[in-house]
Amino acid sequence: MTYRPTLMGTKGMIATEHYLSAEAGMRILRAGGNAFDAAVAAALAEGVLNPHMHTFGGELSALAYSAADKKVFSINGNTVAPKAATIEWCQQHDITLLPFNGVISAGPCAAPDAYLSVLQRLGTCSFTQVVGPALELAQDGFPMHAALRGPAPEYLNLDFSIAGNAERFQKHWPSSVKVYLPGGRLPDVGQLLTNQDLARTFRRLITAEEQCTGDRIGSLKAVRAAFYEGEIAQIIAAHSKEYAGLVTADDLATFHCQIEEPATLSYHGYDVYKCGLWSQGPVFLQQLALLEGFDLNNMGHNSADYIHTVTEAAKLAFADREQYYGDPDFVDVPLAGLLSKDYAASRRELIDNGRASLDQRPGNPRTGAALLEGEEVFAARNWGPGTVYVTVIDKERNMASFTPSGAWIPSSPVIDGLGFPLGTRVQMFFLDARHPNALVPGKRPRTTLTPTLVMRDGKPCMVFGTPGGDQQDQWTLQFFLNVANFGMEVQDAIESPRFSTAHFPSSFSPHASVPGLLRVENRVPEDVCRELKSRGHEIEVKPAWSEGDVLGIRIDKKHGTLHGGADLRGEYSKRMPSHIIAW
Repeated sequence: MTYRPTLMGTKGMIATEHYLSAEAGMRILRAGGNAFDAAVAAALAEGVLNPHMHTFGGELSALAYSAADKKVFSINGNTVAPKAATIEWCQQHDITLLPFNGVISAGPCAAPDAYLSVLQRLGTCSFTQVVGPALELAQDGFPMHAALRGPAPEYLNLDFSIAGNAERFQKHWPSSVKVYLPGGRLPDVGQLLTNQDLARTFRRLITAEEQCTGDRIGSLKAVRAAFYEGEIAQIIAAHSKEYAGLVTADDLATFHCQIEEPATLSYHGYDVYKCGLWSQGPVFLQQLALLEGFDLNNMGHNSADYIHTVTEAAKLAFADREQYYGDPDFVDVPLAGLLSKDYAASRRELIDNGRASLDQRPGNPRTGAALLEGEEVFAARNWGPGTVYVTVIDKERNMASFTPSGAWIPSSPVIDGLGFPLGTRVQMFFLDARHPNALVPGKRPRTTLTPTLVMRDGKPCMVFGTPGGDQQDQWTLQFFLNVANFGMEVQDAIESPRFSTAHFPSSFSPHASVPGLLRVENRVPEDVCRELKSRGHEIEVKPAWSEGDVLGIRIDKKHGTLHGGADLRGEYSKRMPSHIIAW
């Protein structure tokens, strides 16, 4: 029995991290827009409704299946390091670790260009149409919800809420007080919250589109120019300079997101697609390649053998992430080797069913060796969600899988006059020139944002994702295995108890790791936990609904209907009120 039903529909389905953003996207679908239009509208609304997780100044990782093209696209809406951001500059300024908060760790705003690129290449609507719901929410206000107000539950590692950051706002960031502490006080749950500066920013961009005399594509380009080359860019650059940041008007003018070929792997008849090596996406595929050689079904769902095997596979895959993943425009990453069956087979032999590994063990995909020479291994040097997820399937069976994130309100001060902060994704770089994710000007930091899209027999099958930093490709992996291996319906697969490890270095500053740590929700039976502990895992029992916030939609192969589910965990943990709508 599930706490929520699996929803079913025919014409369209959308799942988001807030019920009003789901309605925003559905509004676009009902007006004739496609899945990509709706996903952009919902993501823009999320940036207003859940600013503790994402705002307009952040980033986007996305996957899209276009029914017209019969093709899957990866949208690289990641930021880049500013032109002045070098390891040498950090050394000169006595910076040994890029900070989690503050404009020093900011890069150019990436989400606006990503949203516009999606509309330009895959959408049908104007910017004015898709930004309409977000503009209304910013201008007219929305009821403050408990997750945004806070405080966050104690078991979350970081408090991204207004309450959790009110003191910093009041002491150091007056522009954030202006938006999120109206009248100088913490808003009540249910109180209307507006963001008039953000509304004015949206109206500026609408005006740019309206004044363009060209076609839809030309008008979208005019919107981009208005953000990245006009007055808005000058305001951002001045704000960055005021707070000793490195983002300049030139950084903004020369920034562009990319639409790319995704990474992919076949698993038991499912063709799974992920974003490229500038994300952590391929680590999901590496885990599948390792697990394909085990009889997971015979182990039993969430048995000690199952949890142990999945966890040990994660450790091996994430060790490779740390050793090799980085912006492929700057780093030669052996993706084919990492995803090869022979390499997976050699690495699989390292999993000891009776003992948890406490080491970081990358392999050598260039030679096929199961282990890399020890002296070449980067030393290990967790975190909760700061991300939202939006997924849409429309009547044409276009599929959108969006993971917007960044520029959350505790990252840096709200830009006065624009209504959003700069993101701090640059913090994910390492200040070691040998590291594949080392800081270099113009380079994209390896991000944790990792949506998933699945095809089967050449036809669209499933989309899913979650907030959650490094844990995203653990929680969604379990969801996928629940469906692909154990035949669960979507909502059952979402609500099933989950687990995660923090064994590997965190992507976020200060890049901490806890070797052997295995977090399990308290719905996992005690005898299973005892057995896992006897194998050497350091067990941390978490609350029942604490591991992730997965949203997913699949297409029923037999009947062609849409089946979707939304996680309870966002509501129970007071992170986000996730929601799904079927049509």
